Amino acid sequence: MLGGIGLASTPLWAASNATTAAYKYNLHYAPHLGMFRHHAGEDPIDQLNFMADQGFTAFEDNDMRNREVGLQEKMAVTMKQRGLRMGVFVAHQIYWQKPNLASGDAALRTEFLEYIKKAIPVAKRVNAKWMTVVPGHVDLRQNMAYQTAHVIESLKQASALLEPHGLVMVLEPLNFRNHPGLFLSESPQAYEICKAVDSPSCKILFDIYHQQIQEGNLIPNIEQCWDEIGYFQIGDNPGRKEPTTGEINYTNVFKYIHGRGYQGILGMEHGNFNSGKEGELAVIKAYQKVDQFL
Repeated sequence: MLGGIGLASTPLWAASNATTAAYKYNLHYAPHLGMFRHHAGEDPIDQLNFMADQGFTAFEDNDMRNREVGLQEKMAVTMKQRGLRMGVFVAHQIYWQKPNLASGDAALRTEFLEYIKKAIPVAKRVNAKWMTVVPGHVDLRQNMAYQTAHVIESLKQASALLEPHGLVMVLEPLNFRNHPGLFLSESPQAYEICKAVDSPSCKILFDIYHQQIQEGNLIPNIEQCWDEIGYFQIGDNPGRKEPTTGEINYTNVFKYIHGRGYQGILGMEHGNFNSGKEGELAVIKAYQKVDQFL
């Protein structure tokens, strides 16, 4: 047995937990759909139940806004029943290869704001507080200062839509290797933008995987950005798999985050290092290992 995990041939979420208690994590780590499908099956509700049975207290789903309303509602009911907090979903169409928010184009800004408006009822339906925003590609024809001003103005207008609902968009800097040419790549840049927007509805999504590649110096940068960080995501480097498979000392990173009193969610936005049930068990074992920092 591994913290309540067995090697039964039937889905473990359906097995009795009368004699095995789920592992109690110190932080709110959030798996995503597909991470445990070999144990739980393909049904999203079964996967949520499996996550809860293993002691996870949160869940994130980048694709939530694109799911059928009926499924969103069923997932929300299950999460509430099982004590799973909803993490981020992606709020809008991301422009990976051409500028949108950085361009200052009025039509593209309007399009972005329409996505934000549509994301509000999704967030309410699934009890989400946070939604991911990526400002898109750089505009090579404009000075960076002008681009920054354009992005800030779009985010101010989006914040005005979100604030009355208590919702928060979290800006995600992405590394140059996986996503070359994007406007937002570093945590100090995101910090500067959030300070300029000056809204409780505009914060940073500090993706530890991306920032290890982009800038390193993880704990000092988290410390510098702390008052503007709204959400974390996880992935080890190289490989973007679970902690313990790469170079990041996640036990120390989590110890620092916990020591600051963080009560938010840490999204497990990574793949499984090994395939099948064995790989899924390894993910759970890895999180139990790096969570032992107290």
